[in-house]
Amino acid sequence: HSTRMITSCSVWHLTCCALVLLAAAPATKTLALIPVSSKIFSTRSGLGVVRDIERPPTFLDERNNNNDDDQDDDLGVLFLDESDDYEESPSKPGKNEKGAGRKRWEALNPKIKQRLIEQGQQRAIANKKKREPASDKKRRMMMTFKKLQQEKKRASRIQRPLGFDERAPLTAYFPGMEVTGTVISMTKFGVYVDVGTECDGLLHISQITRDFFVEHPRQVLSPGDEVTVKVRSVSPELKKMQLTMLNVEDEERDDEDDEPRISLKEIEIDDELWGVLKRVTDYGAYVEVGAEVDGFLHFMDHPSWDDGSHPSEFMERGQRVRVWVSDVDTQQRRIKLTGNRPTNLPGPRIEL
Repeated sequence: HSTRMITSCSVWHLTCCALVLLAAAPATKTLALIPVSSKIFSTRSGLGVVRDIERPPTFLDERNNNNDDDQDDDLGVLFLDESDDYEESPSKPGKNEKGAGRKRWEALNPKIKQRLIEQGQQRAIANKKKREPASDKKRRMMMTFKKLQQEKKRASRIQRPLGFDERAPLTAYFPGMEVTGTVISMTKFGVYVDVGTECDGLLHISQITRDFFVEHPRQVLSPGDEVTVKVRSVSPELKKMQLTMLNVEDEERDDEDDEPRISLKEIEIDDELWGVLKRVTDYGAYVEVGAEVDGFLHFMDHPSWDDGSHPSEFMERGQRVRVWVSDVDTQQRRIKLTGNRPTNLPGPRIEL
């Protein structure tokens, strides 16, 4: 054990001395090469066998004194002597001179330069938007859509002619009174008109005109229009007012009729009825048959219907027609009519 320790210390001592000499030597191409051989005593398995193990060669080992230059090249180390002069490679002629493109740029008009810079910035922004993630693009488009919706809503607001302190109470209005108002807002079922009272009056879509079928109020009116209307009903307790644009003689009210109405339970399918067309639409006409509700006659169930013709061509308000009941719905209070005589009815059938 003591012999092995002495041998190991000798090897490390020689290695340290070689490194100190190498550090103190001048920076020349000739290096001090020290042969080193290590012997390790192994006592494994109880056998005192001495084994000579060669270390892997290093640049300190002496391989071949004649191939020092080749070894330096293999190591990739450049050794410079103090006497060697290191000269920098000469620079290329014209390296610091400005190119033709730079000269043309400096010769341009400042306004043209500014326009080119702005165009380049716009292209960079457009390219950035193309590369943005789908989630960011969706968020940006939603924000733009909301901004446009807010601007559209702000532009559609109508300035009211009177302030709230200058308005008259609902008690000052009565049915049949003719007033002038301004259309404030529009819905699918009608428009709200400001007539100078404490609440806006409702002009229902059925009270706009009877000349043709109005599918949406924007077909006739638009926000900001001034209209002349008549008060149809008013309720100061409920703060409600109903308006109409129809004439008094054109507006038929149910309470004016003295005859009692036919109940829906008394009407059966295939019953023959006579009625008057009250309102013509794009899909047919509403027929007054003396029942609790008006019946609906589809334009294809009219005997004068021809393929490609509009209901207004063969239907007219006030026209008297003979119809038959094709369906009765007591829950939704609807009567479906037809102008063609059912084939299952007894009796002669005259073809015109």
